[in-house]
Amino acid sequence: MAEQTKIARRSFFAGVGLVAAAGVAVKLAPSAAVEALSEQPAEPEGKSYRLSEHVKKYYRTTTI
Repeated sequence: MAEQTKIARRSFFAGVGLVAAAGVAVKLAPSAAVEALSEQPAEPEGKSYRLSEHVKKYYRTTTI
């Protein structure tokens, strides 16, 4: 029984260490990666559908 408790405790602390390391990695990640994710895609060329401001306003008025 003591061996089983020791293994469970080791697994718990290994998991806590892994979560802590992931948190530190996210905190230290370059901000360029975050900015790249938040950029809007470029507008398509031609006469295709575009999500312009007046279309966004219409969508907002149709929500319940």
